[in-house]
Amino acid sequence: MIREKYTVTAIVLHWAIALMMAIAFSVGLYMCDLKLSPWKLHVYAWHKWVGVTILGLVLFRILWRMLHHPPPLPMHMTLWMKWLSGLAHLAIYLLMVAIPVTGWLYSSAAGVSVVYLNLIPLPDLMGKDKALSHLLKEIHETLNWTMLAFVVLHVAAALKHQFMDHDHLLERMRP
Repeated sequence: MIREKYTVTAIVLHWAIALMMAIAFSVGLYMCDLKLSPWKLHVYAWHKWVGVTILGLVLFRILWRMLHHPPPLPMHMTLWMKWLSGLAHLAIYLLMVAIPVTGWLYSSAAGVSVVYLNLIPLPDLMGKDKALSHLLKEIHETLNWTMLAFVVLHVAAALKHQFMDHDHLLERMRP
């Protein structure tokens, strides 16, 4: 049985980022079909604010993870299961950085600056390039769908550990 938990900071970051990712993904789906209007511009701005917030929290989370080792995995897990778990977590971390960065690049290439919370103008990461903006939009969307697949796998694995293996792995990340 797992008794050791992640730190309170790691747990708060995990659930806050998960919630914000769900919001950003949902808003992203919603805004795609909106006609150009002031409302659409507001929704896009909110989506960007959440994305920038996620990026900042993920970078802090990576730093935290480097300084605070996670609790050990269950002893019954085979080496290949532990390796696969580590690979999946690495992919999720990379996607949590790549998705907001590609969104920011897409905005820059589309010629639309990101102004965080309507207060802090962020630098454009590149000059305006319509053709590149279309490519970056596709990359951003593809990465989001890839992240959704990894999140589904992550949740499925956690539920498998909880309800099939009965090793209480979920306790490590429970608030």
